[in-house]
Amino acid sequence: MQRRTFISASALAGLALETASAARAATGDIPKRAFGKTGEKLTIIGQAGGRFPLCSVEEAKAVTLRAYELGINYFDCARIYWDGKSEEVYGAVLPPFRKHIFLTTKSPERSRAGAEADLEKSLRALKTDYVDLWQIHQVSTMEEVQQIFAPGGAIEAFEAAKKAGKCRFIGFTGHHDPEVHLAMLKNYQKYDTILMPLNPADPSYLSFEKMVLPVAVERGMGIQAMKSTANSGLLADLHLRDCLHYVLSLPVHCLALGCTTVGQIEDDARIAQQFHPLTEAEMADIRKRATRLAGPRLENWKRDPNQKASAPRYRDGALA
Repeated sequence: MQRRTFISASALAGLALETASAARAATGDIPKRAFGKTGEKLTIIGQAGGRFPLCSVEEAKAVTLRAYELGINYFDCARIYWDGKSEEVYGAVLPPFRKHIFLTTKSPERSRAGAEADLEKSLRALKTDYVDLWQIHQVSTMEEVQQIFAPGGAIEAFEAAKKAGKCRFIGFTGHHDPEVHLAMLKNYQKYDTILMPLNPADPSYLSFEKMVLPVAVERGMGIQAMKSTANSGLLADLHLRDCLHYVLSLPVHCLALGCTTVGQIEDDARIAQQFHPLTEAEMADIRKRATRLAGPRLENWKRDPNQKASAPRYRDGALA
């Protein structure tokens, strides 16, 4: 059944509650993992709103509802996704289920005032008075690290929001440069979480898996992964299952997936339900098959060591 028409929040809630148990019974449970030291347990895959600009608002709502029906409890978003419309999609669908999900959003602002303004907009769009996780979004350069931790920098807004109960946990994200992730970790010891790109090609080029992941594990952080298929670039040589199972075999807690159709989220859920940790030999084989594609052409969101360092460009919350 295609769910693409939404009448009201109450009708939506009734529809979901009637179908959720049947959907879960038919598909089986998605495994969960303890999310670092937060005390939360997240499904090993989550729905992310970053790719919603590639579909319509009604399609995005249908994907979000279907993700919840399938048992996914992790929903990732950001203020800049789709100029705020991705948060509005979540705000239209998720409020009836708020106590049963883990809701995240992010701000790319580097000043306290800018980040605080973003959070107020996010809470209004999401139709909630708090988020479970608020993250400093897309930290890409050392200059940004300095801005975040300077007097009046964004870190002040994040600490204040957590103290005020507007967010339960704080963290940061990025996929441009693992050295910048390490600088963020060096500057601050009280993050609850981290989000980084991980996929079978990553170990061959400016590797977050090699440089950043061990530090996050040592600190006991809640670890989120993204870009498991390298924006689908790896699917030329690897099956979707290979990419997802590779990342889920790493010491991560949740993999954020940007689905734009109900079929995609159902496929991802099915693969997650079938997950079993890969052996080291299986991991090595997948990495080897990914090597042909590895490098700056595939992972073009990463810093190119052959070019002058610069932050990536954005359009509608996605890499331009």
